Order: sequence, then C-alpha cells, then structure tokens
Amino acid sequence: MGGRRAKIEIKSIEQIMLMREAGLVVARALAAMRDAASPGVSTLDLDELARGILADAGATSSFLDYHGYPAVICASVNDRVVHGIPSAADRLSDGDLISIDFGAIVEGWHGDAAITVEVGAVEPAAAALSETCRKSLWDGLAKARVGGRLTDISNAVETSVNRCGKYGIVTGYGGHGIGSQMHMDPHVLNHGRPGRGPRLEAGMALAIEPMLHVALIWPMTLRSSEDCPVVSIAPVAACAALPARAKLAPKAATIAFAKDVRANMPNPLVARPAMGHRRAT
Repeated sequence: MGGRRAKIEIKSIEQIMLMREAGLVVARALAAMRDAASPGVSTLDLDELARGILADAGATSSFLDYHGYPAVICASVNDRVVHGIPSAADRLSDGDLISIDFGAIVEGWHGDAAITVEVGAVEPAAAALSETCRKSLWDGLAKARVGGRLTDISNAVETSVNRCGKYGIVTGYGGHGIGSQMHMDPHVLNHGRPGRGPRLEAGMALAIEPMLHVALIWPMTLRSSEDCPVVSIAPVAACAALPARAKLAPKAATIAFAKDVRANMPNPLVARPAMGHRRAT
C-alpha cells in the first residue's frame, strides 16, 4: 500500500445517488455499444456512439482529456489489457474479444465500468479465463465489508485466482476509489496479505478490478499516443480484466446499483468480464 496514508473520500447518501445516475448512463452506453459491436465496426464507431449517449443524458465524459486521453471509451481488442485508444483503422473481426471501458460524470460524480463483447465465437480457453476472473471479482467483493481491511479484498482476489492454478495476475494495475474523481485513494491491489491497509467504512466507494493473464511469454508492453499508455500482453497471450464498483453500507457491503444495472442491460455488467486475447493464426 506504500508509505503514504490514503485519504479516502466518504460519500453521503445524496452523493451516492448522484453516482447512481452516472452509473445508469454508463450502463445505457455499454449496452448500446455491446449491441453495435460486430465484424467491420471500428472502435472509433463505438466511441462516437458513446459520445451521443453522453450528450443525450446531459452527462460528461470521465475519460476525455484525462491526462490527455483523446476519447470517451477505452476499447481494448484481443491482447490489449487496458487503455486501448479508439481508431477508425481498428475494425472488429469474427472471433475478437473487445473490452469496452466507459465513464460518465453527473453533477460532478463519476460512474465507471467495463464489459467484454464477444464478436462471433471465441476460443474456449478465453471463456475459461473470463470465468476465473469473474469469480475472483465476486470473491473480492465478498470481502468488502464495513470493519474489514482493504487488503482483505486483495487477498480474496489472489486466493480465488490461485485456486484455479492456471493464470497470473497482472501486476502494477488494480482498482481504486471513485466518487468526485474517477481515480482516487485507495489503490486496490489484486494480491497481497489480508488484514492490512485502511479499515473499510460506510460511505466508501471502491472499484475492484481483477486483471489476469495467460501468456507463453510475459512481457507487458506500453505504447503511447499523446502520453496515453496502452497496455498489451505479447507475443501470445490471453488477458481478462473485470471492474465493478462497490459501496459500503452500514451493515454490509453491497454492489453499487447492481439492480439498476441488471434492469438496464440484458447482460449485467457484473457478469461480463472485460478481457483480451490474441487469436491463433
């Protein structure tokens, strides 16, 4: 957790409700992009669709101009893990996996989530990796309890992944606090010993983001455009990343607005990991 003491934002009920509104905009946009993703569609087409939904909702983007980021979505296809920048040249093909990450702001409060879209039929190994990542998310969420410690979540994710025994955890990346900013304290690692870090309190909001990989060789590469890093696994790899937001209620942890998300998306956010793979050639 580092030497600096995290100062974690505590939200009121009214502020949580504004986060709910932002989350519903995110859910609508992700549903529309999921339906639009098909062979021949570019990732820039999806970005333009999301921009229209933001405008219709009177919301603004969490991503656009964030440290110079040029788009409102991250579109990470196949072996890209996170932060894929939409491009007209990046067109989807049958068998692709695309992770679509999107954030919205309503009255200064953020919502942020991602889904995976399968374009046609995907490899069974990629589906199995996705399921492991999904389960590790739920195991992590189960430890998001008032009175617990932050690394209880981290350890639960790691234990879940290790139980499967096939996958590695992408290090250096993880979840974060969210609220009046998209990225806030604390950094939520996906590994570590339990019982450490800040004590969890009611009113906190955390994005828990397991990221797994299967790779024959494991260098993580960074490509930059306007100082925006795109993280990829090379040369032959599969990756999975699944973010979900949790808020801590007085007596237990709940997944923030999961009921709303389920009502607004045929495939719930919490059941759709964001992942990438490299198709066999």
